[in-house]
Amino acid sequence: MATIVDRIVTGVAFLAAALAASPALAEGGPVSETTRAETSRTLIAAHGEGQAERIRLGVRQVAERWWAEDGDESAFRSFCRERFLADDETLDRTFDRLQRVVEQIDGHLHEVRREIMTPVQLDTGAVLAVDELMSEVDPATHVDEDLFRSKVAFVALLNFPVHTLEQRLQDGSGWSRKTWARSRMMDRFALRVPAEVSQAISSAFTAADQYIADYNIRMDRVVDAEGRRPFREGLRLITHWGLRDEIKSQYAETDGIERQRLILEIMRRIAHQEIPRDVIDNPDLLWAPGSNEVHAWDAETAAAGKLVSADREPDVRYQRFLNVFRAVRAADPYSPVAPTYIERRFRLGREIPETEVQALLVSILESAEYRDLAKAIGDRLGRPLEAFDIWYDGFKTRNAHSEADLDRMVAAKYPDVAAFQADLPRILTGLGFSSERAAWLAEHIVVDPSRGAGHAMGAVRREDAAHLRTRIGPDGMNYKGYNIAIHELGHNVEQVFSLNGIDYWWLNGVPNTAFTEALAFVFQARDLELLGLESSAETQHLAALDTLWGAGEIGGVALVDMGVWRWMYEHPDATAAELREATLSIARNVWNRHFAPIFGVRDQTILAIYSHMIAYGLYLPDYPIGHIIAFQVADRVKGADFGSQFERVCRQGRLTPDLWMRGAVSSPISTKSLLEQARKAIAAL
Repeated sequence: MATIVDRIVTGVAFLAAALAASPALAEGGPVSETTRAETSRTLIAAHGEGQAERIRLGVRQVAERWWAEDGDESAFRSFCRERFLADDETLDRTFDRLQRVVEQIDGHLHEVRREIMTPVQLDTGAVLAVDELMSEVDPATHVDEDLFRSKVAFVALLNFPVHTLEQRLQDGSGWSRKTWARSRMMDRFALRVPAEVSQAISSAFTAADQYIADYNIRMDRVVDAEGRRPFREGLRLITHWGLRDEIKSQYAETDGIERQRLILEIMRRIAHQEIPRDVIDNPDLLWAPGSNEVHAWDAETAAAGKLVSADREPDVRYQRFLNVFRAVRAADPYSPVAPTYIERRFRLGREIPETEVQALLVSILESAEYRDLAKAIGDRLGRPLEAFDIWYDGFKTRNAHSEADLDRMVAAKYPDVAAFQADLPRILTGLGFSSERAAWLAEHIVVDPSRGAGHAMGAVRREDAAHLRTRIGPDGMNYKGYNIAIHELGHNVEQVFSLNGIDYWWLNGVPNTAFTEALAFVFQARDLELLGLESSAETQHLAALDTLWGAGEIGGVALVDMGVWRWMYEHPDATAAELREATLSIARNVWNRHFAPIFGVRDQTILAIYSHMIAYGLYLPDYPIGHIIAFQVADRVKGADFGSQFERVCRQGRLTPDLWMRGAVSSPISTKSLLEQARKAIAAL
């Protein structure tokens, strides 16, 4: 998972494209239509009719964002007369200067923020009270405000166009790289949000992220209905990632099904907010999820002690969710043509409308291939499907190896962060990068010990390095951590290529987070190969089936996420308890519509367990889109030239999703290829 807070919290930047022609911004503003027209006429008279279109657009863009504090109408007229740039050379120099300076401002502040968050995000010892308070400090939240107050933003708005999504889709394929870079630059200045709103957004996301990062279940203190402790001593799993991956690992165990059922009950207790508050990350209590009873842990006898009162965790999970919603909703008035966070995430952030995303997800879940694959999985398991089988993991070669064997292998190889850092060049050459390119990439990636499940934090300025945060316990890295680390390495490599290998800084990155997830999936799919365990059984057929099943599972979760956000906008004054019940209801409805017909089990709420819903603000739809894109990209980026092909697609930069895909694989985003390959694979089974 890429670093989300930094990208989403600065959501004011991606609200960009569709604000170009918004009269609502100007209504009630200090600049009248008469003043605009007079200013435009004066500039046209001075610079000629050849500049008329540019002048009218620039004057309007400035007026729409001019606040009373910026000056009266006379100040507005003076600014436009003095700051309009008529010659191409000055425009080019201004663009270059803005690019250089903003890269340094954003980059250095990103590094300051990374340092502030180090004790909270990394395993560096106990978190001090001052560190918890410092985590609320985000010096970057005032940058955009300062750019407007200094009128730097207005210079850009007066002289460069803000493009709509429609303009990019219609004309973008014919634009030069410089035109694209200028267009992306203007995303930065298209929206003007007060600093206090940005700070509140940052605080809400940070608090939610910290809540999730600290939410661990002591599996070695979980007991089943017979009072047995079925999980190994020392097993501590973060929710939901660790719990989900433990379900996956149990398919390789002959007696894994009872542990899978127990984990399902743990997930249900968490999603329903029924989990006893005191058992969260507590080694001193035994918890029976089935009965929800809690006993003291007797360390001397390694057995249950007396029964302990078990008050449920208050609705903290859903209150954090609400806090994020209310924070981002405060930015709505400053985005008149994308007046909800939902629209901003889809239409402006992803540049793919919500309806199109939903149609992609439903096309998978309602496909004959998905239904037939479910039947094939049931046949493989030799039993009816159960709800946790949405995470069936039997199409990977690692199922020939037990979790314990994989854990031992990985722990021996990576006892600490330094070992993983030192092995980066070998990993990268193993993937197909040249030794020179692998060494260059490794020099631009720093591995850190993470408190959470792990994430990738890209650099912002090219003089900095990307950071790979991975979780390594006192006994070394385990397989789950390794699998996540290879995924995050995919993010990091994309981040390095799309920043340090890009021609214009304003184009750094990929179209949206689904694309970086797709590229990370391409790495993650080869994790066992990098351990020397790849076998001929790992065929394209198995990859297609694994991708289809994974896309269906996360697609269902994404539909729940989307549904809950729609519900919150319909009920903006809801309490945390009301949000909890609504989330569970939506999860049941999605399950009953798309999963119950093929699983034969109704009214499951398992789709509400994902931690992304709480902390990452409508991030989940990026995963199924990422699976679809990953399959298309992996089909093109493979073989002996994997490294050069991977670099080629990353270095396209932040174009529209459709244009990026056509450049990468010569076709738009589509489930067609995945479903066709899955159909062949099912027949082959």
